[in-house]
Amino acid sequence: MAKEKARDLRASIALLWGEREQPTRGPKPSLTPRRIAEAAVALADAEDLAAVSMSKVAAEFGVSAMALYRYVPGKAELVELMVESVFAEAPDLSAAGSDWRPRIIEWARRSARVHRSHPWLLAATSMRRQVMGPNQLGWLDAALAALEPTGLTAAQQHRVFVLVAGFVRTHVQQLLDFDEEHSRQWNHLTGELLDRHADRFPALTRAIAAGAFAPDPADPLEFGLDRILDGVQTLIDRP
Repeated sequence: MAKEKARDLRASIALLWGEREQPTRGPKPSLTPRRIAEAAVALADAEDLAAVSMSKVAAEFGVSAMALYRYVPGKAELVELMVESVFAEAPDLSAAGSDWRPRIIEWARRSARVHRSHPWLLAATSMRRQVMGPNQLGWLDAALAALEPTGLTAAQQHRVFVLVAGFVRTHVQQLLDFDEEHSRQWNHLTGELLDRHADRFPALTRAIAAGAFAPDPADPLEFGLDRILDGVQTLIDRP
């Protein structure tokens, strides 16, 4: 099996940051990386990330897949452009006040909205290191700026950011995975099982009887953020 050709990360960075040299001769390009990314985002929103291919995106413009390679080297670079496109400009958190806590909460809310609007984004921004454009780095910069007044070390601020960003991803994944009909059936069948085997799971049985799994009007995003940030405040207050 032939070894996959290594990506030219410098070329990817130049593409994301708009630093590619434009041809000085020949006809003016009819497409742009931005337009191509927007078409790919629309396709992923309608179907999923797996549905995005160079040929399908090319069809949106009535050109061949080979024509797109003039603008975007391949699928990996296209996905990076898509991510950059949906994050748009860095969030302005000034309206949340000057304190670090409401600012980082507002950052998390906005991040959750972006991820919910584009469900494929979770897969596109997995934990592997990816080339990041100015928009993504702007979001990171905004979060770190919000955490600067805490007095935590730079390393601690980054760890808090990773913790908050990871919680937002988990929260959105749970929302996207939720199926009301499946949940109703699961609750019914699990209830029947526990009725028959309550002696084997005493703590779980007691928790259910006490309402542990009852509908909760509280916003799970807000609840989780508050618990995380309570812990951050404890770290800040530590001598």
